Amino acid sequence: MPRSPKLKFDRGTLILHPPPKGKAWLDYATWDDRIEKFRIPAIHYRPLVEALQADDKKIVDEAREFYDLEFKAISNFEPYPHQAEALQAWKQSGRQGVVVLPTAAGKTYLAQLAMEATPRTTLIVVPTLDLMHQWYAQIEKAFPNIEVGLLGGGARDRTPILIATYNSAAIHAETLGNRYALQIFDECHHLPTDFFKVIAEYAIAPYRLGLTATPERSDGTHRHLDTLIGKIIYRKTPEELSGGTLADHKIVQMRVKLSDDEQAEYNSAIATRNKFLRDSNISLGSLQGWQLFIQASARSSQGRKAMLAHRQAKEISQGTDAKLRVLTDLITQHDTERILIFTNDNATVYRISQQFLIPAITYQTAVKERHNILTSFKAGEYKTLVASHVLNEGVDVPDARIAIILSGTGSTREYIQRLGRVLRKGNSTNKQAILYEVVTENTSEERTSERRHGEQESSKYRQLELVPPAKPKPKKKQQFKAAEKPTEWNKDE
Repeated sequence: MPRSPKLKFDRGTLILHPPPKGKAWLDYATWDDRIEKFRIPAIHYRPLVEALQADDKKIVDEAREFYDLEFKAISNFEPYPHQAEALQAWKQSGRQGVVVLPTAAGKTYLAQLAMEATPRTTLIVVPTLDLMHQWYAQIEKAFPNIEVGLLGGGARDRTPILIATYNSAAIHAETLGNRYALQIFDECHHLPTDFFKVIAEYAIAPYRLGLTATPERSDGTHRHLDTLIGKIIYRKTPEELSGGTLADHKIVQMRVKLSDDEQAEYNSAIATRNKFLRDSNISLGSLQGWQLFIQASARSSQGRKAMLAHRQAKEISQGTDAKLRVLTDLITQHDTERILIFTNDNATVYRISQQFLIPAITYQTAVKERHNILTSFKAGEYKTLVASHVLNEGVDVPDARIAIILSGTGSTREYIQRLGRVLRKGNSTNKQAILYEVVTENTSEERTSERRHGEQESSKYRQLELVPPAKPKPKKKQQFKAAEKPTEWNKDE
């Protein structure tokens, strides 16, 4: 009597032996001469099993080690309409896909709903240690009857629900791949990189959920999310949720001018940079162009001079004294409110911190100090914080009503993340959040601002122009059918 084909998991791949009759599985398999057996990428587990089932082929499935759980959630919160809609869209997509929601829209609670609807062992992947501990606290509280563990920051648990950083999950992808039926990727735009994507590729997880505010990546690799997790199956913008789930908000763009001396210094630096770019036939209109500029700047003294000129121009436009005068006015105007100030560089963060006696948070801030600052901010002991990029993602920031962007990158993701920091309603029912964006005219900052939210959106923004005094001091420097319950993956007897 012929042996039944067996499917086994082997370090991020599947081995199917002896080969079953028929051709349904051949599209996924590659012959491995080393072991003289067929090997299949683990990510194809679900379509492979579906193809074999459709062809009425019986196999012994020894690949999976995931199993059912019995969740006893203690949360009785009624989901917001967009959360219920997103969950239903995910179910209808065979419990695979990406949900795009703005910061503060309740992505963590949506993940809890998905876990309740798919009671299986679950791996949750997050980008930072801060987020790992935040998810741990919320999931442990939501499901007290299930053991929750951590992978990252020195922890290496083996639990039914595991919360891991992208780095640690990638390192251990070969051993994690068959233990979890559901994978949840927080801030899933991090996944499509050569190092991180193995978390999904080496996993047999039949159910996958991606969460992000902005899935698009400048390198175009976000298209791989369709294969790694699933297509975008639900999407809402901050504007669509404003006044409902999120606070009403308005965006005020404030334009300032450089002083005559600053403008002359800026123009001279830009001219030096542009001459080198022309001579080197380099355009900065793309990511590749910027990379070429970096490479060229390291090969000659003229290149180094051009890069220094570029940085000088950037420092002038981002750190002009006119911006600090505007900042003074805004802090005075909103002196009773919690205010978050964002800049693009740490030097300006520390300058503002010293000049205004405001607590600062950068990547250099120790964990305990950052925790103490945020706790004091939440308690109202501090009314204002200034930070660079560290509060964009992965940090639980207390409710604030005012955000001020003094400088930033052209990243839409960064812009939405910073806006999201003031969109939580908190305990206020009629909260009106305001995002001030301070832009220096006649500099590259204008184009950077346009990239952040697009020229076509400009009509949505209230613009103010502020002119500096005449002589300011210059500054130097395959799919399941929709179902309420997931398909049972029973081993063939």
